Amino acid sequence: MSEVRILVVDDEQDLLEVCEDTLSRLEDVDIVTLSDPREAADRLGKESFDLLITDIRMPGLSGVDLLRKAREHDSELPVIMMTAFPAVETAVESMKLGALDYVTKPFHPDELAATVGRLLENRRLKEQNRLLQRQLERPFAFDDLVGQSPEMRRVYDLIERVAETDVDVLIIGETGTGKELVARSIHRRSARVSSPFVPVDCGAIPENLIESEFFGFERGAFTGANARSIGLMEYAHHGTFFLDEIAELPLLLQAKLLRALQERKVRRIGGRREIPADVRVVAATAKDLEDQIQQALFREDLFFRINVVRIDLPPLRDRGEDVRLLADDFVKRFSRDMGKTVSGIDEDVLEIFREYRWPGNVRELQNIIRRGIALTRTDQIQLEDLPEKVVVAAGGLKPGQGGSGFFPLRDRQMARFEADYLRDLLQRHSGDVTAAAKEAQIPRGTCYRLMKNHGLRASEFRP
Repeated sequence: MSEVRILVVDDEQDLLEVCEDTLSRLEDVDIVTLSDPREAADRLGKESFDLLITDIRMPGLSGVDLLRKAREHDSELPVIMMTAFPAVETAVESMKLGALDYVTKPFHPDELAATVGRLLENRRLKEQNRLLQRQLERPFAFDDLVGQSPEMRRVYDLIERVAETDVDVLIIGETGTGKELVARSIHRRSARVSSPFVPVDCGAIPENLIESEFFGFERGAFTGANARSIGLMEYAHHGTFFLDEIAELPLLLQAKLLRALQERKVRRIGGRREIPADVRVVAATAKDLEDQIQQALFREDLFFRINVVRIDLPPLRDRGEDVRLLADDFVKRFSRDMGKTVSGIDEDVLEIFREYRWPGNVRELQNIIRRGIALTRTDQIQLEDLPEKVVVAAGGLKPGQGGSGFFPLRDRQMARFEADYLRDLLQRHSGDVTAAAKEAQIPRGTCYRLMKNHGLRASEFRP
């Protein structure tokens, strides 16, 4: 939790000293004591505080009047009223104005400390809830990484090794490969697991709001800043700060982020104090940051700061049988969530999955499985339940063509293999059919026949 500021106002100097001594036992607090309520009202109008503790009867300005002025500047500021002369009317008026507690003098120091601790915790929870409501976190596709391919095993090994340390991590991978899932896995296995995991999509926040979202702001920092607000990085104190699509950050904010990461401190917009932000940074991007640096779109010094350990996530098309593992896992999960009894995937569909290039990676597979479960009339996802463009792209159909089943699908796949093989063969031999037939170990006449079947002409491959 970052440092909190408490303002204590009372015209009795001895009581101020008791309050300061009592509250100084709390962690991460900055205590300001004032004996002049008018000076307190002035500072409440210029500065941000997390808690006000004030006496009711004071010369010049009563505690109720001070409470009223505090409400003009911060409608959510927690307030504790103190008095040696309790009166029902005063208590009722104080509560109507928003005072959260009422302490009668003399009081036991432990009682005051407990009350203050409870109110500060309630304020912190309210701020966190408000932050989470505005936080632009995109939902992640699934809870755990799935896959047994060598490429993914290397990723698992890196996660296990890096999670135990506290170094910053850069995750590189195409859109939909599961970068946020890797970041969450690192956080869960780290010593920071009991503190917040704060994800932020750097490309989803409007440029004019990015700085205030990252670093927070003080009341009055700009038009509409009616109350103090903590930023995402401050909220991630002691936890993990996940910067998704970090390449989308504007250059100006890159410089401010670099400074915050170097010092592990933030300064709210309009604020003067530097606030500790002990965070572990995990950044992710689908772009080539070194290429971005060459184009002067990304700061080289920020790249070196976040690129301590790099994890490269493989695209789904390079993960072999992981496609089937993921598909089976999604079928079980989504059929249960959607209340349908879908138990598997037809072999024709799995053949399409093996041939398809998956430009949208795991996220695309997830959406296709959801669609299949929603549309299927049987207990399995069928070829007819897939988007036509996926089947066409996998070579299973021509646009507008129907049909399924093992033999039709096998014939289409064989035809695709023949065309691709002949095209590659003629390309290597620059259109020399005799040489191509010799390498393929087939008669030259057969080679010409296959070329005719697939609409290939030797002249197309000659220099």
